[in-house]
Amino acid sequence: MHPEAGGAELHLSEILRRAVRDGDRVTWLSEAFPGSRPEDSIEGLRVLRKGSWYNTHLALAQLYRQRLRGERFDLVIEDINKVPFFTPCYVRAPVLAVVPHLFGSTAFREASPLVGAVVWAHESLIPLVYRKVPFLVISDSTRDDLVHRGIARDSISVVRCGLDQEGYGITARPEDRSEPVVLFLGRLRKYKGAQYVLRAFPNVLRAVPEARLQIVGDGPYRSALEALARSLQIEARVEFLGALSHRDKVAALNRAQVVTAPSPKEGWGLTAIEANACGVPVVASRSPGLVESVREGETGLLVRHGDTEELAGAIVRLLTDRPLRLAMAAAGRVWAQSFTWERCYQESRAVLVNAAQGVGA
Repeated sequence: MHPEAGGAELHLSEILRRAVRDGDRVTWLSEAFPGSRPEDSIEGLRVLRKGSWYNTHLALAQLYRQRLRGERFDLVIEDINKVPFFTPCYVRAPVLAVVPHLFGSTAFREASPLVGAVVWAHESLIPLVYRKVPFLVISDSTRDDLVHRGIARDSISVVRCGLDQEGYGITARPEDRSEPVVLFLGRLRKYKGAQYVLRAFPNVLRAVPEARLQIVGDGPYRSALEALARSLQIEARVEFLGALSHRDKVAALNRAQVVTAPSPKEGWGLTAIEANACGVPVVASRSPGLVESVREGETGLLVRHGDTEELAGAIVRLLTDRPLRLAMAAAGRVWAQSFTWERCYQESRAVLVNAAQGVGA
């Protein structure tokens, strides 16, 4: 329910809702947001909220000590997403660390040097604090990152994300989409890379003057992106659609001929799979996570991260090469159909059970 919830939150909710379905009891500690309630029940999940973006790791640790230390849990799942909570230091149950991806040096692209240094410093302690903890990650890229940092490979399980197969699909056939619409889908934060698409778009317009760029999502970087579009004098060809409902997001995907994913790092790249499910090939950075979710030359094209000329060239290639675009749309649809949340849950549940029993990956 958080307005900035993304793929990491979706991943956990799909797993934990099914755990409740199968008889487990789940308590979820979460960051509060304007208008949220301190305690909630969502699809059987007991949700407790406290803190905000700058102090959540401290506020939720305090909430656990105040409200939950007396309760018995078979397993504590920690979502290490940005700043770790260091749960092995204070919880009284086995811990499973779930890692969408780690920031590393990319933290400095989003935040001030001070905040970036804080994130980097906290992440640097993971090999020490979590040395006896099993890990569940969503891509080989994240596993390799953890191994590089000193985590034992045999303590890491890789389970790729799923997809709501009923929620995503083709409502407008790719061959019937005559307008050259390019779509960016994601949170509007600096590290997601929408600025690279904007900087590439003047080159796209020189080759395809009728092209339009639609940006779906919202966040604190939106005003800077709008200013960038004006400075590049492309604001007439760029639409900021904001955060859309699921139905409207799927409709936007079904209007697009190309989706872009220009971030420097992803845990997996769920938006690429969502685009493929709607018959859209993807132009993405050749970055961790995205090199797995985008099958280069088959479901999309990969370019050097930050190279706006190469990015523009790949977008133009798909907009102007109809046979290639339609072939990738068809292959992407087949690729997306191989991912289900039920499969993700069943594989993840085996990891959860082993973690609760003290069995490594």
